[in-house]
Amino acid sequence: MEYPASLTPAEDGGFVITFRDIPEAITQGDDEADSLAMGKDALITAMDFYFEDKRAIPAPSAPEAGEHLVELPPSLAAKIFLLNEMVRQNVTASELARRMGTIPQEINRLIDLDHSTKIDRIAQALRALGKRLQLQVQASERVG
Repeated sequence: MEYPASLTPAEDGGFVITFRDIPEAITQGDDEADSLAMGKDALITAMDFYFEDKRAIPAPSAPEAGEHLVELPPSLAAKIFLLNEMVRQNVTASELARRMGTIPQEINRLIDLDHSTKIDRIAQALRALGKRLQLQVQASERVG
């Protein structure tokens, strides 16, 4: 899951990085590499607001000319898929816990960005929502 980001030169040097899909994520770095690293942190922090509010997270749009792609960790992407499906189906943590034969606290941990979660458990939760998590390996355009 990669979100397109725009780098704009800052008045005091460096770059301001913004994400049109996640407008809450905005930060600045000293140079391009620092800005992209800071942007990834800002993007993840912004995601936390969506999770806390139980709001669907917008999918990344196609990049436009001049934009950079900022990749989210796969574990976070899986949690985003789960949260979005819960929101789409209007399924509460209690209801999902009932479907999975567990307690709501476990579901709350599944959609908590600060809690480490096994991908298998996220896949089980998605199955309880009638979905299937699929992983895919693609050749990378980057070398090194």
